[in-house]
This record gives sequence, C-alpha cells and structure tokens, in this order.
Amino acid sequence: MDLVDTHCHIISDDLARYPRAPIGGKQSGWAGTRPVTAEGMADRMAEAGIDQAVLVQATTAYGYDNSYVLDSRAQRPGKFIAVGTVDPLRPDAADNLAAVTGDGGLSGVRLFTTGSTVATQGEWFAAPETYPFWAKAGELGVTVCLQMRLGPATAQLHELLDRFPSTRVLLDHMAYPDITASPAAAGAEVAKLAVHPGLHLKLTHRSLEPLQAAGDEAAAFLDPVLTAFGAGRIAWGSNLPAAEQSLPELVALARQVLKGLPESQQQEIFAGTARRLYPSLAG
Repeated sequence: MDLVDTHCHIISDDLARYPRAPIGGKQSGWAGTRPVTAEGMADRMAEAGIDQAVLVQATTAYGYDNSYVLDSRAQRPGKFIAVGTVDPLRPDAADNLAAVTGDGGLSGVRLFTTGSTVATQGEWFAAPETYPFWAKAGELGVTVCLQMRLGPATAQLHELLDRFPSTRVLLDHMAYPDITASPAAAGAEVAKLAVHPGLHLKLTHRSLEPLQAAGDEAAAFLDPVLTAFGAGRIAWGSNLPAAEQSLPELVALARQVLKGLPESQQQEIFAGTARRLYPSLAG
C-alpha cells in the first residue's frame, strides 16, 4: 500500500546553522530527548515502508525559522515536502504566503495556536487581521495546517471557515477530540465540522491511541466521522518523534485501528488524501 506520512518533525544536530527559537520560548521535551534528523527520518521511513513524508515545522524548536525543513526538502525533493510555520498576523502576511510557498519551497503552511508548550488556546487565528492571509491561501490553493484544540475556539473556527469556504484547512491531530471520555460524543463533535467543504482531518497517534484503547467502542467515533467527512478528507500522520513509538509501530497502530475499513478507504487515508492536499508530492 502507498504510504505518505503527513506529519513528522525533524531536528538538526547543527545548532549553529539551525539555532533554536521555539514559539512560546519553551522547547518541546521530545526535541531535546529524542530528536530525529532529516537523514534519520529517511532511514526510518525506509524501515517502515513509507514512500514520502511531509516535514512539518517543529514550531516548538524553530518557531518561524523554516530553514531546516526547507533545506532538507531541497536535499531530498522526491522524498520530502515541507510545511513551514507562518504568522498570519504580520501586516504583509498575504504577500509573505505567496513568497514562501511554490517557488519559495513550502508546499503548505502551519499555524500553531496551542500545544504542549503553549497551554492556552489562542484565538488569534480567526482575528480580522488574518483575513488577507486566509483569502490568499484560498487563492493560491495552499493547504493550511491548523494546530488547535476543540472547545472555546471551535466557534471561531466555524466562523472562519464560513468566511473562507474555498480555503483548504487541515486540522492537526483532529484538534484533539476527547475520545477517552466518550468516543461517541467526540465523534459527534468532530462530525459537525464536516459542513465546511475545505476542512480536512489529520489522523495521528493522538487519536489512534485512545481509539485502540476503546476497542469495539472506537466505532462510535470512527463511524460518524467517516460518514460525515469521507476517507477522502482524512490523512494519516505519524507525529514522529513527538510520538514515543518507532515509525513501524506507528504505522502498525494506524493499520490496526483502521483494519475494518475497506481497502479503498484505507488507501485514501494513508496516501490519497495527502496527494490531493499537497500536489507537489506527485513531483
């Protein structure tokens, strides 16, 4: 089966060339304890049978400096594409988006509004000042990865997607639905987001681990989400090395949770959706 990893992070061992500048001023623990270089990622991909990967900027290591993912993609253009972190609030955000994507080297961009080192969910991603950025993303056909958590900011997400229906948005980690508390409630919450045609979901270990633990109850989450979005709007990502497992183990986790799906749906989740979101993967 064709495999594309839509969410992995790389950390250089060259601190002089690629200095750390984490958003929020605090580096993720995994970046210090189990970093993986671009070379190491290529080796792990070969071991796991993964054809291509999306290098997502390690925002809590490098902030807005996308140099390492760009350089790594340039060194292995058939293996990697790069998604870099940008600031949609900067006055020239729209022009900057046009400059850094396409010939600028980035195949997509990422907005980091919360995470392990940024506990408070930011709502700035939907501020009126960001509207030129979102409009330009739709105009250029650039996929925007949005790292956020469902909850108080969900209303802002709905308003934003209503305003920019043609912009492609890929929710990192499915926006962290609380599957452990209730697979059914979490599935219903995520399924409601499917009314926005440009919205896609990134399925990583953050959801796969609680789904595996849920056993037969996992269907209470997967069934409504798949019915609402379709497999063609869901893409798998490993989250290596933020995830503690090896890359083969993360692939096996996804296969185990999704084993009841038809082969055609699995193929969409493991590669098809990714190739539509990022046409540069075909190159």
